[in-house]
Amino acid sequence: MDVWPLSSVPKAVAEVDMDVTVGTFNLNNLFSRFNFRAEISAIQPTEPGGGLTASYVFEDPEQVRIRTYKGKLVKGKEADDQKLIAERISRMDLDVLAVQEVEDIDTLRFFAAQQLGGSYPHLSLIEGNDPRLIDLALLSKFPLGPVTSWQHAVHPELPDKRVFSRDLLEVEVLDPRDPSRRLFTLFNNHLKSQFVEPGEDPEAGKAAADTRRRQQTETIARILAERSRSDGRFVVVGDMNDTPDAPTLAALADSADLDVTDGLAQPVETREPKPDTPPPPPSGAWTHRFKEAGRPAKYELFDQIWLGPRLAPRQKGAFIDRRTRHGGDGSDHDPAWVVLEF
Repeated sequence: MDVWPLSSVPKAVAEVDMDVTVGTFNLNNLFSRFNFRAEISAIQPTEPGGGLTASYVFEDPEQVRIRTYKGKLVKGKEADDQKLIAERISRMDLDVLAVQEVEDIDTLRFFAAQQLGGSYPHLSLIEGNDPRLIDLALLSKFPLGPVTSWQHAVHPELPDKRVFSRDLLEVEVLDPRDPSRRLFTLFNNHLKSQFVEPGEDPEAGKAAADTRRRQQTETIARILAERSRSDGRFVVVGDMNDTPDAPTLAALADSADLDVTDGLAQPVETREPKPDTPPPPPSGAWTHRFKEAGRPAKYELFDQIWLGPRLAPRQKGAFIDRRTRHGGDGSDHDPAWVVLEF
């Protein structure tokens, strides 16, 4: 069988329709597997209220790195959990996968090589703002173009403070049939958590988190309006830490200028969800389950995929890889993806 170099593929061949799968998955603290040899009682935060410290101890024949956050050891993700998330990623076999909560590029490279068998040759991660060192990243089978970090962006209400808790990672995904052409631009997100610190007033803490999430969404909408122009070939993905219809996300979801479409409004689940009381939403549109003691579980679509006006008509399907345990399989989030025709 003849094989043509990609650069010499005739135009008629290069423009053959293809299905492209694009997804998002919060990997839930994919930290490196460090070998910790320290007295936990001897490790203290560097300042009141937390902060992250790192120290280096050399022991023959290896270097041991110790990291702490708010006085607690930061441990690597358990091997069994790494295997579980790797199995889920391999089963989905997506072309482009945006991920959240990855420690650094070396961790991502090691995970992709050792756990995913090198099936994703194109990786991107830029260190962001999170004090826990959880960053946004992209795994892709398609070639990538320019990568932009928006971690320094601010909101008019707080012009002296970075608005993103982590970052807004913008990546151009190129057409594998002709890498000189941009297929679409992906914007990866991880918005402010709903978690309220112990000892903090619950109502005040929730209000502050909601405000921050609203400011982040408004900033995303502004950047999209500036960057996408009339092109419309963009997809916004990630852990939004709120539901698609939440007021905090209205600047994106309800923007007439952006005209985005919820790509996960009617997903297909890869398996039946585990029984629960009350049961999960019959629509299947959820990726996160939260169970507070003494209260019913909440099922919410925190992990989202929003399609720009030029991509929405190309959508052929939407899927969520359903967990087998209430607590999740390697992550407390379920991955989701869409199929687009190009």
